[in-house]
Amino acid sequence: MALDLGDINKPYAEKMENLATVRDGNEGKIDNGYWLINVVGADVEGEDLVPLLYSELYSQEARGFKSEDTQIFKAVDMVREGVEDRGIGAIDRGGDRKVILEGFLGRRLRLVIRQTGERDLVLSDGKRRSCLLIALGCNCKHKRRLVVDRDGLKEEKVISLGYEPVKLPFSDEQLYLVVVKGYGGRPLMLLTNLRVMDLDVSIERILHIYLTRWKCDESYRFIKQNYNLEDIRVRSYNSIRNIVALVQAVFYFVSVELGRNLRLSILLKKVFEKSKRFFEVPRFKQYAIADGIHKLLFGSKSGITTVNRRDNSPQLSFSFCLDIP
Repeated sequence: MALDLGDINKPYAEKMENLATVRDGNEGKIDNGYWLINVVGADVEGEDLVPLLYSELYSQEARGFKSEDTQIFKAVDMVREGVEDRGIGAIDRGGDRKVILEGFLGRRLRLVIRQTGERDLVLSDGKRRSCLLIALGCNCKHKRRLVVDRDGLKEEKVISLGYEPVKLPFSDEQLYLVVVKGYGGRPLMLLTNLRVMDLDVSIERILHIYLTRWKCDESYRFIKQNYNLEDIRVRSYNSIRNIVALVQAVFYFVSVELGRNLRLSILLKKVFEKSKRFFEVPRFKQYAIADGIHKLLFGSKSGITTVNRRDNSPQLSFSFCLDIP
């Protein structure tokens, strides 16, 4: 499970209720808008994605708002109740805060959190050092070759992996700092309470768990781009929150329900055909699905019709898209 914070940027809005100050992640500037918190479920080994584990739009200007940390713990507690403590949480550097770490460890969550490098950790010999110094001195003896594809330009990198048993200064729980060198200028530092052994597969799995969170980033980017989430033009705070919930429900349908039963699988095949991406379906398949659905609906002249059934069911159908008896 990946937890991520995002924003809806509304720089020109003036009358929308509870407009707050947000940092535009794309432009890197401060503007008006709203915050989003998302928790997405993903399969480490495969491409399966389960959105709508939790998604909420909020504003620090709204009545009853307490803090960002409170919003994070609210999301975590609701997801835990739904999944019954299954899954492993993957969080980026925003989770490297004392209050967050204390809250997660106190809830007995299994987690992998990327470190900023500024935090002090306690080594097995009792010495206290900064996370970055520990990472720089870590013996990363496991070598791996990676092929990084950046917009069609492929680059081969050699990375090395290692780990150090550590503890937090304010906790006696045994943790591990997994270190990856060679991917960037600074080591990638991942703090986890999962038991790490000196075996390649165990260290690599921690890295794979963290890297799986890209699906959360990509799902957020997909929703903003393909559903024009920042074009919300209602004023009421409740209406804005409801629209976000509806968009997330659509995203869940595209990601999960389309392949769940036979009829929807047939529809999915038609959608992929309409997307005109036979040889270039991206790894994040929701882009191709969204393109296909757009082409199916954009070319319709009849629109949505009511199904003619003997039981007078109010269910709507896209009869122009797919003729299924």
